[in-house]
Amino acid sequence: MSKIERGERDIRRLDVLVEVAKALRVTLGDLLGEPVLMEDEHKNDDVPAIRDALMAPQRLSKTLFGGGFEPEYVDPKPVASWTEDAWSDYQGGRIGKVVAALPRLIKTAQQMEAAGGDGSYKRRCAAVSARIHHLAATTLSKVGEADLAWIAAERAMQAADTADDPLVLASAARSGTHALLAVGRFDDAMQLGDAAARWLMPRMKDGDPAALSLYGMLHLRSAIAAARQQDRGIASELLSKAEVAGDALGEDANHWLTGFGPTNVALHRISAGLDLGDIPLAIKQAEQLDTSGVPVERQVTHLIDHARALSLLAKDDDAVQVLLSAEEKSPQLVRHSAIAREVVRTIYRRAPVTGGKKSSLLLALAERCRAVSDS
Repeated sequence: MSKIERGERDIRRLDVLVEVAKALRVTLGDLLGEPVLMEDEHKNDDVPAIRDALMAPQRLSKTLFGGGFEPEYVDPKPVASWTEDAWSDYQGGRIGKVVAALPRLIKTAQQMEAAGGDGSYKRRCAAVSARIHHLAATTLSKVGEADLAWIAAERAMQAADTADDPLVLASAARSGTHALLAVGRFDDAMQLGDAAARWLMPRMKDGDPAALSLYGMLHLRSAIAAARQQDRGIASELLSKAEVAGDALGEDANHWLTGFGPTNVALHRISAGLDLGDIPLAIKQAEQLDTSGVPVERQVTHLIDHARALSLLAKDDDAVQVLLSAEEKSPQLVRHSAIAREVVRTIYRRAPVTGGKKSSLLLALAERCRAVSDS
């Protein structure tokens, strides 16, 4: 532990980081040193507002303060459209816009859940609420708010139960796998992914592209959980199941905003290989893969993985260039990524000092990623 703290030894495997976090009785996010606020060039730093919206006691208001009010009716159709626009921002790497939109979206979801109406109306409202909380969980995982992400994912799954739609349930469960991965609960992520995939089997038989996409993504997330737990056999099996779904889909599509298709399977295969220690192979595959057909968020996540692999082989100049390419696509995704920050911190620590200082290019990147102090 002393050598790790002094920067004399790196931890290369996430499962080891999880065990260290458990031994220290801290969260994985605390150990990785996540930023407190999410900011972009417009100073969108509304993570505290998201926390306030998630923690607001709307569900208790009627009980605590009397039942003399009727919740306002909310039409779920425009809210659904607004939610899908926010999802498009997420996939485009515009995380600041998503963070700014989420507090109002979450409050609107709570209003819809509190409103009366018949069963059909409640199910439609619940389906939209599940999508909103799924987006919140996924975004919060990206910016290092793992505990809040789990709260949002749990809300997504509760709403999905009310919606009573296997696609909504599977999509919400996908948010749960993201949150569980973020806190290092790999077994739980695998179990949830497997259960949710089974919900989709009736739709799979009909060749429903949405079901194929969600089924494939659930197996991809489960495969990453298995890889981070160093279970090569299970990871390979799950990747193969996702590959079958990708081949059946036959293209890089975006049903249910999954970005699922053969390329996404290849991206997760590289990521799993990296977690399993297959570094040279991961680099080779990363350099050969064309990612232009998948959403920006997936492209940037892939580039961060590529940079991490390069840094593990001490190819630091190449790793910095890959991160700069990722930053051009989405500055916010790079600057708020725990993995990118750790890569930059490692490179900065071992970079040579010329003329009394580090490379200005590396120093600027390290400061933007908060990998070093501004001083």
